[in-house]
Amino acid sequence: MVNYDTRTDKVFNVVNLVTLVIITLLVLYPIWFVLCASISDPVAVNTGKMICWPKDVTFSGYKAVFQDPAVLLGYRNSILYTALGTLVSLAITLPAAYALSRKDLVYVSVFTKFFLVTMFFSGGLIPSYLTLQKIGMVGTIWPVVLVGAVGMSNIVISRTFFISSIPAELQEAAQIDGASNFKIFFRIILPLSKPIIAVMALFSAVGHWNNYFTAMIYLDDDKLKPLQLVLREILMQAEFNAKMVEQGLMDVGDLQESLRLQELIRYSLIVVATLPVMIIYPFIQKYFVKGIMVGSIKA
Repeated sequence: MVNYDTRTDKVFNVVNLVTLVIITLLVLYPIWFVLCASISDPVAVNTGKMICWPKDVTFSGYKAVFQDPAVLLGYRNSILYTALGTLVSLAITLPAAYALSRKDLVYVSVFTKFFLVTMFFSGGLIPSYLTLQKIGMVGTIWPVVLVGAVGMSNIVISRTFFISSIPAELQEAAQIDGASNFKIFFRIILPLSKPIIAVMALFSAVGHWNNYFTAMIYLDDDKLKPLQLVLREILMQAEFNAKMVEQGLMDVGDLQESLRLQELIRYSLIVVATLPVMIIYPFIQKYFVKGIMVGSIKA
């Protein structure tokens, strides 16, 4: 095969390659640093002796994480909230997007504008809290699962996918054969929508997995707190201990040992908390890219 690349093309390719390598290293280094810090002596990490490779390897952080009942309970709760929240989000987002993609829907433009209002305005935190308190949801898992389960941006992306990727003639043919709207959606639309389902599932799962604010507002039972809230409390405890030493209410030696373990637990928890998403993402990455490229074109 003849290579027709000019000198300018070769220079561009080299510059492009070098730039991409630098960006990749900048993205990967924080992940690698946290991973190394989770098994290194915190003193070496804080003094800058640990830069690119673990120093004075120790697994006491991971040992403390998996022996702490609060951490294990928080991990279980996060998995539960993420699974339920993702299912609820998909169960609402996809049918709503499909309905808005149908041109034969009565007052489709009115419904679309009605949904779009929610992108710019909300009821606010206090009215939302009072509403959920009135119906008895505060203190249960349902605010964590239901609040923010649907976003109009996700509906728009899914709607665009349905319009641009699934021919209307296919749906019309199914209607002529006597298929109902439910059968068309479950038998035709969903099997052809794996890319957008994967994208919406990833968006929802990451959002629920990283969410701590909703749990902080609506949950008061320690047994229901997610992992992210447990991590936040560990960080706050470290700050509290430092203030106790300043006031002379805590021994410096006890503080150093406590801070050492808390530093290890903090990095170990970050690794443990991000590991599920990092494991799942490669399996749906091809669907993710395809769904984003199609959904990014606004119809």
